[in-house]
Amino acid sequence: MDKYNPQEIEAKWQKKWAENKPYEVNENSVKPKRYILDMFPYPSGAGLHVGHTESYTATDIYARYTRMKGYEVLHPQGWDAFGLPAENYAIKTGIHPSETTKRAIETFKRQMNSLGLSYDWSREVNSSDPAYYKWTQWLFLLFYKNGLAYKKLAKTNWCPSCQTVLANEQVVNGACERCGTAVTQKDLEQWFFKITDFIEDQVFEGRSIKGLLSGLDDVDWPESTKAAQKNWIGRSEGASIRFSITRTDTDITQTNTDNGQRKSALSQSKSASLEVFTTRPDTLFGCTYMVVCPEHPILINYKLQITNYSEVEKYINDSRKKTDLERTDLNKDKSGVRLAGVSAVNPVNNQEIPIFIADYVLAGYGTGAIMAVPAHDGRDFEFAKKYDLPIIEVVSPSVIPAQAGIQKEAYAGDGININSDFLNGLPTAEAKEKMIGWLEEHKIGKRAINYRIRDWLISRQRYWGAPIPIIYCLKCGPVPVPESDLPVLLPGDVGIKPTGESPLVHSAKFQDVKCPECQEPARREADTMDTFVCSSWYYLRYADPHNDRAFASEAQLKKWLPVDLYVGGAEHSVLHLLYSRFFTKVLHKYGYLEFNEPFLKLRHQGIILAGDGNKMSKSKGNVINPDEVVAEQGADALRLYEMFLGPLEDMKPWNTESIAGVRRFLEKTWKTILANNFGSNASQLKNDDQALCRLINRAIKKVGEDIENLKFNTAISEMMKILNELKELMLRASITPAAEDFFKKNFLIILAPFAPHLAQELWYRLGSRESIFNEAWPKFDPDLIKEETINLIIQINGKLRESLSVPSEIEEVEAKKIAMESDNVKKWLAGKKVVKVIFVPGKLINIVVK
Repeated sequence: MDKYNPQEIEAKWQKKWAENKPYEVNENSVKPKRYILDMFPYPSGAGLHVGHTESYTATDIYARYTRMKGYEVLHPQGWDAFGLPAENYAIKTGIHPSETTKRAIETFKRQMNSLGLSYDWSREVNSSDPAYYKWTQWLFLLFYKNGLAYKKLAKTNWCPSCQTVLANEQVVNGACERCGTAVTQKDLEQWFFKITDFIEDQVFEGRSIKGLLSGLDDVDWPESTKAAQKNWIGRSEGASIRFSITRTDTDITQTNTDNGQRKSALSQSKSASLEVFTTRPDTLFGCTYMVVCPEHPILINYKLQITNYSEVEKYINDSRKKTDLERTDLNKDKSGVRLAGVSAVNPVNNQEIPIFIADYVLAGYGTGAIMAVPAHDGRDFEFAKKYDLPIIEVVSPSVIPAQAGIQKEAYAGDGININSDFLNGLPTAEAKEKMIGWLEEHKIGKRAINYRIRDWLISRQRYWGAPIPIIYCLKCGPVPVPESDLPVLLPGDVGIKPTGESPLVHSAKFQDVKCPECQEPARREADTMDTFVCSSWYYLRYADPHNDRAFASEAQLKKWLPVDLYVGGAEHSVLHLLYSRFFTKVLHKYGYLEFNEPFLKLRHQGIILAGDGNKMSKSKGNVINPDEVVAEQGADALRLYEMFLGPLEDMKPWNTESIAGVRRFLEKTWKTILANNFGSNASQLKNDDQALCRLINRAIKKVGEDIENLKFNTAISEMMKILNELKELMLRASITPAAEDFFKKNFLIILAPFAPHLAQELWYRLGSRESIFNEAWPKFDPDLIKEETINLIIQINGKLRESLSVPSEIEEVEAKKIAMESDNVKKWLAGKKVVKVIFVPGKLINIVVK
């Protein structure tokens, strides 16, 4: 028997697979389909590390298994190739991003193939390929023509070094996550996608489109991911309330609670008002001041009435230097400026209350103004204490209010209303409803729903992205590029060093254009699209990647979509997944897709930590290159080790030395399968083929179920256990050649998805010239894996009191008899009356006593 040599074996079969292309989809197949997908990887110059290969190995195992279960499997791969890292590297090195991206893709692809991943490379896509981004631009035009893409002036996170807009998620501790430069705020004309139109359900031309919220009920996703999406959308129910604005010549710092001295304000002009949204209309009697954000139009509309406007203007300018994350930091000192000369009127008690400008209120949430109830909001409480503003308790956590005194902290929970006139004594839920009714009756408010999510800003002032297909004409205004003129190609005649505006502005070739409508000289949009746009629809392109007439044909979309299993990092829980769902719902609304949700089942792989316990990072020098592991231990060993580390979704520490354990398992498999005769040393022993059949049938059942549930670590553990039990069996029994052959072949089949090279080589050495992956996944015999005995749990009033070994097929009458005859059970029943006995077959008996 020759020695197991993984490098030789793996090179041999990888070469054959590359030549024979066994993983390409058979379009003529009548098998049921399965679409198994990895999240679109960004091809960085550093190549893969072992953290990346974890999820790729997981989906490969599942794809190979699913093919053997009789499905036609689409398992493609491609590249999220546009983006800032490649552009920044090009600026640093002078190498064009198209070249560095090409090299990175070659490295990634070589590494993936070295792991034996069974991708259908005939469907490879690249987001920076004009054949791909032509359809990214086509989708932009679809959105534009249906009012879902628009341009407006917006406050943005701006990196002075990268010279581009950043999403909130790209700002870490007030700095750019890429370069570490402090981020500032900048007003720019930007393109947006109207994602907010798809929060709730809608019906369009007879099609029901489930919203971004309710659609989550229809998918098998981790609950934490669903919760993250719901939190990002931020749906909240409450009321909108209109506060009248009045001029005042006095400094209002205290609220007059004497009803006889109330100032009439209901007669104020409705146009002179300030609208707020609140989830707690029941606390309106406790509102003692108001706060507007620095961007609120009241600051312009009442500029002449605000007598300290110079102070207010300075505060506005200072706030522009802060990001939204800095402004809403719960630990930051709450600052603000009173708007002297104007006040608001609380509509429920006609009290004049001061108005402040404060940057902890954001323009993007609600109306950009809040009613401050300091007794029942921690942020308002801190602000009120700092500026010596009234704090009026209007919700008590108990029926009996706490004794009067200085309130030490805000109470934000539900309770019973106090100090609230017609709401007194009502619990929170009832008080909310009654207050909303009062507001609607007096026409100063109404029931309302608010959302935290805002429309998606897609403009980027960089080069390496898909150009936005809009032309600006002095006569016609913005004009969409005709579909026949797509793609709008990235020009090659520009420098890409950031200047604060897109490099495309300076391309004569790119900007030398005529208006499609009037043929007069015009200019193109110079911004490129956020790379999230490219990755929001790529899963659709895999269905029909070479189609030059549509992003994918109706027939292919119907055949392959939606995705059955999607695997990728939890860091994409919100944006990528939310944007992909948004794209799907838009295309469903306008009749291009027949489904509402793109990914039916989603799972996240956990982070693999470096040996030092930190996250793998090139900058920290702790990255493990899979090339090194493959060269030393082999790809199959690496695959098994990553899957054996622990549950797929868990965070796991890497230990290179531990790979030797799975390598020994592979060597043991090699020796076992190539052994001439299991029973060669047991000729004098009694034959026990049935015990061997029980072993392999148990493994077939366990490994198959574990793969279905993505529990790869326990599947591998079961196969290791089976080989150990086989060794013990061979010492005590003889095995016939037929039973031995049955075991070997079935063991190799269930091992094949995990260690494809080893399994294929041993399958070949057993005499087959066909691929092991053409074999059907074996069926197990239920009768062979039944346990002869079970542990029957005996409970008394639900508490464990005994465990008895009984026949697995024991009937209820016999089980109850054995339980009652147990000395230990008799002891616990002494002096008690048995009310009833509950029998759960194969598991337990619960005796209820009193």
